[in-house]
Amino acid sequence: MKKHFRLPLLALLLASASLAATSCSKDDSDSLKVQAHEQNTMMTIMHDMMKMMDGMAKTQDPDQDYSMMMVMHHQGAIKMAQEELKNGKDTQMRDLATRIIAAQQAEITQFNAFLAGHRVETPLVPAFNTRQMMAMDKMMRANDLRVITGNTDRDFAQLMQDHHQSAIETSQAILDLGRHMETKALGQQIIDSQMMEIKEMQEWLLKNKGY
Repeated sequence: MKKHFRLPLLALLLASASLAATSCSKDDSDSLKVQAHEQNTMMTIMHDMMKMMDGMAKTQDPDQDYSMMMVMHHQGAIKMAQEELKNGKDTQMRDLATRIIAAQQAEITQFNAFLAGHRVETPLVPAFNTRQMMAMDKMMRANDLRVITGNTDRDFAQLMQDHHQSAIETSQAILDLGRHMETKALGQQIIDSQMMEIKEMQEWLLKNKGY
C-alpha cells in the first residue's frame, strides 16, 4: 500500500510547490518594493526643509517664530507637491498636490504680510519654540520610520501626512500661546484644512497601498 501511494503523493507535493512558486512570482510583481531613504526625492526635500528650520534664529516671540517657520514648512510642502505633479500618476493625488500648492502659496503670502508689519514683542514665550520643535522632531521620526517605496503617489501620501500633522500641532501651539489674531486665524485655517487632507490621504492609502 505504501508503494502504491508514494508516487502520487510526491507528484502532488511537487505540483503544489510549483503552484506556490508561480503564485509567489506573480505576487512579487505587485508586492511592496522598498527604496532607501537617501535615494528618495521627497525624503530629501523633508530633510533639507528640516535643516533650514533648525538653522532659523528663534526670537522667542511666538507669532514671529510661527510665521517664519511656517513659511519654510510650507515651502517644503510645495516642493513635495511639485514632485508629485512631476512624477506622480494618480489623478486624486495629483489633484491634492495642486490644491496644496495653491493653499500654501496663499498662506505664505499672508505670513509674509504679517512679518512685514510685525516687530518682536515681549514678554518672550520660550514654551512656543519647545512645542514647535517637538512637533518637527516627531515629524522627522515618523518620516524616518516610513516604508518608502519609490512610488511617488504612495510616498507623497505617506510623508505629507507627517508633514501636515506637524503643522497642525504647531498651529495648535500658536492658538494657545500666540498674541495676534492674524496668526491665530491662519493657525485655525491650517488645522481645519490639513486635518481634512490627512483623512483624504489615509483613505487613499487604504485603497492603494499596494500590499
